[in-house]
Amino acid sequence: MVALQIKNLPTGAGDDIKMDASYSKGATKYVISTSATSPSFAMFGGSSFAYQSVGFGATSDGVFLPGPGGTNGIQLTTSWGVRGAFNHNWDPYWSTSLFGSYAGVRYDGSTNDNLTGAGLTTAKGAYCAAFAASHPGQALVGSATGAYTCNPDYNVSQLGILTRWTPVKNLTFSAEVDWFHLYQKMSGSSVFAATAPQPTALYEFKDQNTVTGEVRVQRNF
Repeated sequence: MVALQIKNLPTGAGDDIKMDASYSKGATKYVISTSATSPSFAMFGGSSFAYQSVGFGATSDGVFLPGPGGTNGIQLTTSWGVRGAFNHNWDPYWSTSLFGSYAGVRYDGSTNDNLTGAGLTTAKGAYCAAFAASHPGQALVGSATGAYTCNPDYNVSQLGILTRWTPVKNLTFSAEVDWFHLYQKMSGSSVFAATAPQPTALYEFKDQNTVTGEVRVQRNF
């Protein structure tokens, strides 16, 4: 990881820009991290032909398949990311921060290599074989259960703005809006078995978006 902070900006007293870039092999949570136990993504949205669309982002440190023809040890996951933020102080009481990030997760191997003779020795081969066991239609053109190509690679991007009001020392009111986008690499569609509250239905693999908002009051003692 490398980081840079730029101070003494002409935009105002106390303003600064922070940036960092990170790369990992087998330590993905140093790049993509949340407060949850697992920072993996499963997001649903609309579809023009299926019951719904879905996007997956499986965050792992590595993939392992034992036995003959397996991965011959743990195949480590590669990840990278960049982040940046600009903070501006309007006056001693008000400040605003604009921030964003972009990150990627990559599994070794080629798309559908478990179906093209490359075997299950790669991370993609092992992952897609396990996925196909419960999701029919992988690489089957014209299947009644849908047809899809499997690729667990994905990218995520985020953009947000945060405004704070500190009327007295150690008391801050803030409002934040965030946009998040999942660039998933799966394509096509497949039938998913029923899981509450969703029924058994055809789902389209598709990129997903979400917008969140938060209002917060913080008192430090």
